[in-house]
This record gives sequence, C-alpha cells and structure tokens, in this order.
Amino acid sequence: MIEVEGLTKRYGRKLAVDHLSFQVRPGVVTGFLGPNGAGKSTTMRMMLDLDNPTSGSVRIDGRMYHELADPLKHIGALLEAKAMHGGRTAYNNLLCLAQSNRIPRQRVDQVLDMVGLTAVAKRKSKGFSLGMGQRLGIASALLGDPEILMFDEPVNGLDPEGIHWIRTLMKALAAEGRTVFVSSHLMSEMALTADHLIVIGQGRLLANTSMADFIQQNSRSFARVRTPQPEQLRDALRGAGLAATETDNGTFEVEGSETEALGELAATHRITLHELSAQRASLEEAFMQMTAEAVEYHAHAGPGEGAPPAGPVPGQVPAGQGAPGAGQAQGPARGQQPPAPQTWGQDWNQGQDQRSKGA
Repeated sequence: MIEVEGLTKRYGRKLAVDHLSFQVRPGVVTGFLGPNGAGKSTTMRMMLDLDNPTSGSVRIDGRMYHELADPLKHIGALLEAKAMHGGRTAYNNLLCLAQSNRIPRQRVDQVLDMVGLTAVAKRKSKGFSLGMGQRLGIASALLGDPEILMFDEPVNGLDPEGIHWIRTLMKALAAEGRTVFVSSHLMSEMALTADHLIVIGQGRLLANTSMADFIQQNSRSFARVRTPQPEQLRDALRGAGLAATETDNGTFEVEGSETEALGELAATHRITLHELSAQRASLEEAFMQMTAEAVEYHAHAGPGEGAPPAGPVPGQVPAGQGAPGAGQAQGPARGQQPPAPQTWGQDWNQGQDQRSKGA
C-alpha cells in the first residue's frame, strides 16, 4: 500500500503539490489523472525520494522509501523509459539494477523474455525505438518482483499489441493482490484498465473514487428515443411526468428513466420506436467536466480557425519527467502470467529506421 499524507511541494512561488492525502490500495488498478501541470509527475517523484517534499510524507508499506533496504524488491517504477544508460545493452542495464538490489542474475533473463526483448538483449539501448525503450523500462519495473508497481504513461510508444499486453499485465498484477498505480493521459485506455481513480488539479485532490462513480457523478446520463410519432411520444412522456429534451428528426433525450421503462411506456401507447438507447458519458467527458476549472494550459484556435473553444481542451502530455534512475522497478509476476508480447528480434531493422517514431 502507498500512503500519501499532506504532501506539499513548492518551487519558489510555484505551489506544485498542495497538501495531497490519499491511499493506493492493493488488489485494484488505481489510475492517477490530472491535466497538464496538475502535479502528477512531481507527486510520483516524491514517492520515490527523487524530489524532497516541502512538507508531508509518503509511506511504502508503512516505511519511507529511503528506509527500504532493497527498494526494487518493494516498489517498481517506470517514470521515464529513456532514463536507461544508452551506452549499455538492455541486459547490462537490468543487470546493474539487479546487482545493486541483490536480485539474482536469472531475473534479468526472465523479465527480458516477459516484455519481449530477449532477441535484442545484447543491443545498446540508445538504438532502441520509443516502444522498445518503454518495454525495457517496464522490465526494470518488474525486476525485483515487487508488491507495488508504479507506471507513468506506460503505453507511450507501444504498438496495439503492446498496449493490450501491458493492460493485461497490470490487471493480472492487481489480481494477484499487488498495488498498481498508473498515470496516463489516454482516457480511453485508462477506462479499460483502472478500477479506481485519483484525480488532481493544480496540485489539489479533486476526486478519490471508483471508476463507475466518477463517471456517474461528473457526467450526464440519459436515454435517447427516436420515433416517427413525436407528438404521441411527447404526450406519453408528459403524462408519465418525465422531462425530455426534443432534438431534430423526432429524437428525444429523456433523463430520469431506464430504457426498459421507456420501452414499456411506448408499447402501452402503441408508439413505434426506431431507436431506444442508453447514453452515458465516457471517462474523457467526465474528466473534462471535473477538471474544467483546474486546467492550467489551454489550447486556442489558430488564425483563421474560428473562435477559441468554449471549454478547456487539455492537450496530451509526455511521459512523466523522471531523472536518470527514476525508471527503475521490479520483477516477473507470480503465478500465471499474461501472454508474452511478440519479440522485437525480427523487427529490429525496422525499429532502427523508426526510432524517432516509436515502435
């Protein structure tokens, strides 16, 4: 378990993190969300003693990070894939980490195989594409077989197969009872992965709730009904005391009623329906609603592109800014492992040509 208590960080006059308190519990994937400049990366760096808090504390299973004798056996983290030494091979990068934390050498081979990098283990990491570097960072996070894993933008640079693999891996680790804490700006991916959400804005805690409750509390849900008999439906809805917003083409948006009840109402009044569907907001829409007042950086339309958007449009954010050594983590999952990803051996030449694009 990770326990954050009153965590605060100032950089001169800038308050980056403002008295954050929350717990990251085992057995679920906890998503860490926030717009640009919210303080997510700073918070994660303070968890690993890479930055010193102005006040407050972070405890890893009841202890401060610097109190852990072999930290990679307790918490594995991927904050910045490019933190690896470019002049060392993938194998030697992991071997150095293993030796510094008294981890058996055979673990290196195991995690390289687990992330699909066995075929390029003897290649220097400076020649890796973005996706290959990300896999190496994930391998370092698994190296010590820790109970706690922390990932900042883990799918950055991965191809669709790799994204599916890391999603499956995180869910499998949580199912084993481990603590999994992941930050990402890819809302669609987070919606498929996380069970619980911690949302911050301008350094302050905005939400600490389940995924389902977060979407329900921060978005509008309604039933869409489309009929060639709008007058009859309008009268039926009014008679049932239901509020409805009428749109074009005989479509109604009805709040406060389930689709089953609306279908029965239409059948009772012999109203033909061409559409009856439940409409619920996505995680992205709920996130935008929740953080509308906490967005620090707004994008605006360029010359000739019309007026600026009415609401905030958070831009995509690069992976968390970890210093060299920040992307270190722990070992192969216990029990059943998710299917191993495809190896990069046969794609090495292609990866060489696409380094700047990511794999």
